[in-house]
Amino acid sequence: MEPESSSSSEPAVTTCYRHPNVESYVRCTRCERFICPDCMRDAAVGHQCPECVKEGARTVRQARTAFGGRISAVPLVTYVLIGLNVVAYVAELLRPSIVDAFAMLGRGLAGPDGLHYVWQSAYPADFHLEGVIDGEWYRLLTGAFLHIPPTEGTFGILHIVMNMVTLWNVGRVVEAQLGRARYLSLYLLSALGGSVLVLLLAPDSSTVGASGAIFGVCTAYYVLARRLGADPAGINRFMAGLLIWLVISAVVTSWQGHLGGLLTGGLIALGFAYAPRDRRRVLVQAGACVGVLALLVVLALAKAAAMTG
Repeated sequence: MEPESSSSSEPAVTTCYRHPNVESYVRCTRCERFICPDCMRDAAVGHQCPECVKEGARTVRQARTAFGGRISAVPLVTYVLIGLNVVAYVAELLRPSIVDAFAMLGRGLAGPDGLHYVWQSAYPADFHLEGVIDGEWYRLLTGAFLHIPPTEGTFGILHIVMNMVTLWNVGRVVEAQLGRARYLSLYLLSALGGSVLVLLLAPDSSTVGASGAIFGVCTAYYVLARRLGADPAGINRFMAGLLIWLVISAVVTSWQGHLGGLLTGGLIALGFAYAPRDRRRVLVQAGACVGVLALLVVLALAKAAAMTG
């Protein structure tokens, strides 16, 4: 008789599909592959592998605001805009010539003595043009990130303080409603709209300040609040106060920049607020931005052509 075999069958060892050298006895509840402790991700029931977690995140519909923006708890764009304005202000203090180089200016003359003069059609050969008339188109936006130095103007340092406090209080609300991309588009187009109206109506004036953009943001706050059915009395008082400030500040500030930002921000906000709430919404909202941008570009080009002609 042959002796019985003393060997017994051993169970197969299962390993993590991502780490073949690591034993694992836990399956992903979604794909049922074995996963090790390093690959386990908590799920509603059991654990899932990293690939299934990523796939699930792609298939979950992101929450949106009433105007199509992604919901975010952190007003990142408002923080960044305030930071840029503050950094630009510090740069002005360290190098005052930045204001002359980047302020919004339609047309002007720079003399051989380093001073700046009001534009006139006939000027000496040692003078040269400066401003948008000389192709410095960047001034249409850079001027919106500069402010009056502390020792100049009526407001001094209050100029940037008032603007940033308003942006902090109102901008965070508007960003939460629109989402980051729409809010940034609103801000930049409002800033551009304010500069374009300065170019059209006061091309000889050198202006600085984020007021045009902030007037656009405040107008958007009013439009969005009305669209959401907020208390009419409260938001009407807000808008009335904004218009009163527009009139009062016209005595000592660039009312053209304020009004341009207000009108531009209002148009953009109407496009955002009243776009159809279906698949066409993004297209209509983007079209509103492109349409307003095209109008501003055409107006700026026409004014520049008239000045150089």
